[in-house]
Amino acid sequence: MGTITFLLVLSFLVFFHELGHFTAARYFGVKVHVFSIGFGKVLFKKEWIGTTWQLSLIPLGGYVKMKGQDDRDPSLIEEGDDSYNTKKPWQRIVILLAGPFANFLLAAILYFSIAIIGANALSPTIGNIQANSPAFQAGLQKNDKILRINDVEIKEWNHIGSVIRESKGPLKFYIQRKSELRTFVLNPQILDAQNMFKEKIKKRMIGISPAPILIKLDLSLSQSLSYAYDKTYESSKMIFKGIQKLISGVIPSSEVGGVITIGKVISDASQSSIIALLTITALISVNLGVLNLLPIPALDGGHIMFNLYEIITKRKPSDRVFMFLTITGWVILGSLMLLGIYNDINRLLG
Repeated sequence: MGTITFLLVLSFLVFFHELGHFTAARYFGVKVHVFSIGFGKVLFKKEWIGTTWQLSLIPLGGYVKMKGQDDRDPSLIEEGDDSYNTKKPWQRIVILLAGPFANFLLAAILYFSIAIIGANALSPTIGNIQANSPAFQAGLQKNDKILRINDVEIKEWNHIGSVIRESKGPLKFYIQRKSELRTFVLNPQILDAQNMFKEKIKKRMIGISPAPILIKLDLSLSQSLSYAYDKTYESSKMIFKGIQKLISGVIPSSEVGGVITIGKVISDASQSSIIALLTITALISVNLGVLNLLPIPALDGGHIMFNLYEIITKRKPSDRVFMFLTITGWVILGSLMLLGIYNDINRLLG
């Protein structure tokens, strides 16, 4: 069941990505010959609105084959107003951007759905207090519930950290302790901490950790839209930073995961709850969008770079250069895929 869920989720994400390319291509009048989910042997196909829609044997990706565009033959020239290579560079860039944009849009829709269904979050209830920390010295206690900091209402735990980081000077905490309402003034300290990439950082902190209590956020329509935007933005930023840290060596290559890891994560989420499945699907959708924007030939980002080059220099890159860079891009992608599978197998055997 987990494998089926994984394939369905992956196919859905690929479909949405390729639908972005397809929609933009058709908007600019480009003929789309094939819309394929998967690669290799065709299992099913149907002609509709001038395009062959097909499912193929290997479900690890997909593509739209447009008139006048073929990575395997960069010298391909097909004339006519409905050809990709006769469109202006900025129009081709829009077509290329439409795929990743569709993934970001899908993630936002999924996060919005989560908000409407009832997003879970940690309660702003204190679990533990570090000895001699600002919270300890001010008199906060375990099981205190933080209602407000200065004039900011606190609804969930993550909100506390953002308010503390963005503030300056002493903070006034409004605390619910059993049935009483109390106030405390705290002076946060700049302390040593680690970020999500295990880098040492300095952080404005008060020395508390959350109690393991989940709450369901009651969000209005506008708050749900804001929640969807914030989550999509935060996920995108996290993935961009993760790639940057991987390239710079902060994150070791052994942390790279492959299709086995993705499949396990999706399978585990599907067995947990619909919220968990929607959350991981949204995160993978953002991941797909970000990765396709990387300036690697053979990805959307690489093709965008080629078109930007054409806009700047007023000429296309030579077929030889285009082919060399495209092959290099496929080698990079293939190497990353093999690295992910290698790491997955090591984790399973370990």
